[in-house]
Amino acid sequence: MATVLVLNSGSSSLKYQLVDPASGRSVAGGIVERIGEPTGSATHQSGESETGETVRDARVPDHGAALRLVLDLFDEAGPSLADAGITAVGHRVVHGGAVFTEPTLVDDDVVAAVRDLIPLAPLHNPAAVEGIEVARELLAHLPHVAVFDTAFFAPLPAAAATYALDREVTAEHGIRRYGFHGTSHEFVSSAVTAHPAVVANLTAEGRRPESLRQVVLHLGNGASASAVLGGRPVDTSMGFTPLEGLVMGTRPGDLDPGIVFHLIRAGLSPSDVDTLLNKRSGLLGMAGANDMREVRKLADTGDADARLALEVYLHRLRKYVGAYAAVLGGIDVLTFTAGVGENDHRIRSGVVRDLKFLGLTIDPAANEARSDEARVVSVREQAAPGSTAAALPLVMVVPTNEELAIARQAMELAEG
Repeated sequence: MATVLVLNSGSSSLKYQLVDPASGRSVAGGIVERIGEPTGSATHQSGESETGETVRDARVPDHGAALRLVLDLFDEAGPSLADAGITAVGHRVVHGGAVFTEPTLVDDDVVAAVRDLIPLAPLHNPAAVEGIEVARELLAHLPHVAVFDTAFFAPLPAAAATYALDREVTAEHGIRRYGFHGTSHEFVSSAVTAHPAVVANLTAEGRRPESLRQVVLHLGNGASASAVLGGRPVDTSMGFTPLEGLVMGTRPGDLDPGIVFHLIRAGLSPSDVDTLLNKRSGLLGMAGANDMREVRKLADTGDADARLALEVYLHRLRKYVGAYAAVLGGIDVLTFTAGVGENDHRIRSGVVRDLKFLGLTIDPAANEARSDEARVVSVREQAAPGSTAAALPLVMVVPTNEELAIARQAMELAEG
């Protein structure tokens, strides 16, 4: 077995998974939380421990201590990293700017370049730099690969990537649509292209995969949409930062920038507005809860704010699907993924309900059935071979797996 250790360093957490890229299996994994706080904790999951889960409470002052704790947990609860056949360490990095457009072997120059990009992602890239530096020190015998959330969207068409600002300002400050969640959008759109139902429709219609028109909705606490033509992105909802686009757990998505100036003139500081937009808006700001399950409970009890929050959430989703249908010239597959997209059947049906004019449908039984597999949840009506009539667009649920995507890219680069 050959494995990759995938690390995702957050400002106060370290998520990790030991992944077998060939089988797609997660061998072990877990999270260290509350890094830098008076008390921290770690949860390690492995089939080799008696209970499957090992929990440790300990002070974790920094990411170095966090990774040392992870290595100790592997030694204690298994599997042994010495026997795991680790070929590389894969690091999730949120922002690669215009510099990094593909997975990259890490050296000192790469670390310095990621550090230089901190102004573009001040909430995310500092932790990524720290995590990479610590891992290179403690796991110096392994190649390290950085996989960037923005890389998939690097080849966006200029018309989609360019903001209508003064061109000298955009050039000086690196302003463009970067897009985020790219690792997830790439993984999911690739899985859709290979799905038997999609292949059958393309074959029956005499079309090639290069013509497949997809809209992917990554709906978690953070949320984003992408338009993908033949495997290549042509638009995405997140922009220069992850604030733009869909309504999210704590972020508002699309917003008139004049609101920012109005709030500052009203007495809020730039820092206050930053906190408002990143941590106190979206579902949390409208309904008082950022977890969709809690918002749903509130709405079901008749809470007017929660009901409005759901309406705003769905309205924005339908708006983006319709816009991307125009960008693509139609839709062949609409795909839901991530925590909300994979698990909330009412969100899926709520989005599709008013998009029948695009040919989109929902099969209630398929939509409400629980499954961890990629699946079709629309009415199944494939094109007949030789017929000139196109099949109905498919609505799909495809579980995302960013760790597996990072592991596969890291192994390919390390071995290549």
